[in-house]
Amino acid sequence: MAGMNPATEQQIRASFVNCSKGEAKRMSLPRDLTGRPWDDLDFLGWRDPGAPERGYLVAEHDGRLVGVALRATNQARGGAQRSMCSLCLTVHSGDGTALMTARKPGEAGRQGNSVGAYLCADLDCSLYVRGLKELEPGGRLHETLTLEEKIARTRANVRAFLDKVIG
Repeated sequence: MAGMNPATEQQIRASFVNCSKGEAKRMSLPRDLTGRPWDDLDFLGWRDPGAPERGYLVAEHDGRLVGVALRATNQARGGAQRSMCSLCLTVHSGDGTALMTARKPGEAGRQGNSVGAYLCADLDCSLYVRGLKELEPGGRLHETLTLEEKIARTRANVRAFLDKVIG
């Protein structure tokens, strides 16, 4: 399964649906956009190194690029506690997952409505699913699904998350 089409800085900034154009213009984008493994990405996700509570998720959705700004709350769960990412179903211990909330666009967002989910704290779900990023022992549940089925499931979960934010 092919990954995302490479996106430019301008396309990424224009894709955000839940922040102002000024906020999108000021956000820190990944420095290595051209070096990203686009063929292996189901979405582009990153955390702002200057503001660790901020995260961003950009995905192809209904034929267009859609970006959402996220607020992360790292839960201090300790090393023994484990939790699962709701997008890729990777299991992490400690602070490997974070509760991330996306403000809804428009009036709903101005009224304080948001959508939250536990996600991989580094937003590298695509790499975990493909085995391209090292997992801690027990981080991947044994499944009989093929890699293509796991990728399809992750993409469906991203689509469902974006539907909740946009809808």
